[in-house]
Amino acid sequence: MVRTIAEAFRVLRSNLEIPDLQEQTVAIRQRDIRGVLERDFVVNDTFLTGSYRRSTMIRPLKEADVDIFIVLDVKYYREDGKKALLESIKQSLRKTYTKTPDIRPDGSAVTITFSDFKVDVVPAFHRKGGGYLIPSLELNKWISTDPRKHAEIWTAANKTHNNDLVPLIKMMKGWNKSRSLFKSFHLETLVLRSLDGITITDFPSGMRYVFDKGINLVQYKLADPAGYSDDVGEHVNTKAKIKVLVDRMTWARDRAKEAEAMAAVGNVSGAVDRWRLVLPNYFPAYG
Repeated sequence: MVRTIAEAFRVLRSNLEIPDLQEQTVAIRQRDIRGVLERDFVVNDTFLTGSYRRSTMIRPLKEADVDIFIVLDVKYYREDGKKALLESIKQSLRKTYTKTPDIRPDGSAVTITFSDFKVDVVPAFHRKGGGYLIPSLELNKWISTDPRKHAEIWTAANKTHNNDLVPLIKMMKGWNKSRSLFKSFHLETLVLRSLDGITITDFPSGMRYVFDKGINLVQYKLADPAGYSDDVGEHVNTKAKIKVLVDRMTWARDRAKEAEAMAAVGNVSGAVDRWRLVLPNYFPAYG
């Protein structure tokens, strides 16, 4: 229960955090998975990527995905072998994780659903010219990427925004959580691009601003900040899908505007109610 907007957003920020995801647990799981795959593959490198490495994961932990990049020897690369590669990774993991009921290819990874959190094992190959190639079953092609470069870009941008970028990204993910509109990296890139040239002053106006700018941005290609793709939102590839994103972001932008207007005249209760519509799973109640 909160009495001010500032307090409400402090509680929101806390509600999004994953306090019990220990570095040691993740490190052990990374080490073990590498050891399993090294029995069947030549593994050149492994490292943690995704929201975990960019510090943008949100609770609940049980639904969180920790991405482990597995850089394989080039001899396993086949232009038409995306599905077969993920299946072979799955079979290799299955031999050890026999009591784990859900191990399956999913997008660019093989997902292992453990009791505490999920792990996405992403097979990758070094890319000529830099970065990596990873398979995409959804797009039926090899995707160029560089998650280490992404982590550097996010860290630098967060510093530019006085460490407020990461919390704002988490708040946007909290909005997306109950709607499943965006893939994680697409949404994070949208937030990053929306804030080009400005600095976050506070979280309510920051969210409203991202919604407002995002309405336009989702209608066009959104380039990978690391320069490896001209469109990280390629999976939103129809006018119907884009319209859904525009409609949902417009609705959220309008609720945010209403909340700001209410807060400006001292109607904190009304403002909190509006924000609770935007973030039903995380925003605290007034009282």
